[in-house]
Amino acid sequence: MATNSSQQKLDTSEIISDILCEFLEVAIHTILYMRDIYPAVIFDKRKKYNVPVQMSCHPQVNEYILSVLHSIKPLLKSDSIRCLALVILDKSKRPIERFVFELQPQMASNLKDDALLTRLESGLRAFLLKLNVCDAVLSTNPADCSFAIIVYTKESDARKLEPRQTSDQDFPWIVADESEVQIKGGCILPLKSYTSDYLKMQLYVEECTNKLEQQ
Repeated sequence: MATNSSQQKLDTSEIISDILCEFLEVAIHTILYMRDIYPAVIFDKRKKYNVPVQMSCHPQVNEYILSVLHSIKPLLKSDSIRCLALVILDKSKRPIERFVFELQPQMASNLKDDALLTRLESGLRAFLLKLNVCDAVLSTNPADCSFAIIVYTKESDARKLEPRQTSDQDFPWIVADESEVQIKGGCILPLKSYTSDYLKMQLYVEECTNKLEQQ
């Protein structure tokens, strides 16, 4: 019986981490499109959870995003990530926006139940709908912005990423400099929160209030 329980927990964590990585990939592409980080011509319209989304077709952008998600998947499975942030930087590499996904996967339910999976996807669908209209609550970004993805985890858990840097895809993780993550004079705008037996997640944006004045 103990073996079956352990196997179910393993299967559940695998399913949740797969779903989260898939969702985060689409969410990141959506943010890049909505915040005009790249020209609209590099995006293709698709659907996820029956929501129209825009996905990049630029190989280098896509490779970076997939490499990040591939690297953090073991930490998602072990519930070791506190949050993932997509940071938008101006041309001087000053952070002007942070889209923060606070993550807390739950392992209480058996996600092989189709009804539970449907409810989970419905919850994630609501996040994508919010991202599709985030421009309405954010000010215009300056030209020539770039982005970075930052993961917040315990130092002991961060060490789990180190072997993957040489064995998988030569994807180096480094400790983020405080200047890359701290937004001075910023305001926080909550976008969406979701709580269930299998996932707790909150999404908010921290925005620099004078992003254009300092250009």
